[in-house]
Amino acid sequence: MIQKLTRYGARIAALAVLAIGAVIAVSAITDDPARIDAEHPGQAAAEQQAEAEAAYEEARGHHRDYIAATAGADVTVKAEAVYEYAADKANGLNDAQEDADQAAAANTNPTSVDIPSGCDEFTGNRATGCALTLEAGFDLEQFACLELLWDKESDWNELAENSIGAYGIPQSYPGNKMAAFGDDWRSNPVTQILWGLDYIERRYDAPCDAWAKSEAEGFY
Repeated sequence: MIQKLTRYGARIAALAVLAIGAVIAVSAITDDPARIDAEHPGQAAAEQQAEAEAAYEEARGHHRDYIAATAGADVTVKAEAVYEYAADKANGLNDAQEDADQAAAANTNPTSVDIPSGCDEFTGNRATGCALTLEAGFDLEQFACLELLWDKESDWNELAENSIGAYGIPQSYPGNKMAAFGDDWRSNPVTQILWGLDYIERRYDAPCDAWAKSEAEGFY
């Protein structure tokens, strides 16, 4: 998935910039940034946000550069330096958010599968599988991947068996692994589907990850 700067993260970063700007502006008069840091513990809270941390540290770096560059200058010169930095930073955040929004729009269906509108689009074992997938906490996109995966493995046939002994809808190998979910594993599609969903979650986290493995290597 494409990692993006979240809208919330951008706002926190902007708050960090404003907080540092406040430190700089007061320091222009007091020339005692350590005292101001102590009087503004809210700045530390901004550091707790992972996405704001980099922006915060960058701002502190600019603060140090600013102190060195404006040493001996009057308050007006220092205030202008603060304003210019804040404006540049705000423009940078706006550009980053615009890029993130464009990336999100281009990545609304990263798995490139046809996502069903609901389980009522399916019948038989597929309908059962869809319902159980949603019950397990996955969404319809994940079931779309699962449908493709088990279409390929068994065509959703609970009696399917290949030449090496993989069995059932999920093609468990050996088939008796599914006994952990019920003694009727040989013929009950619900038992097989529940076992298969558990296996996929433990090994791949989600059906789309298992489908990606199958697409890349021919098995999962």
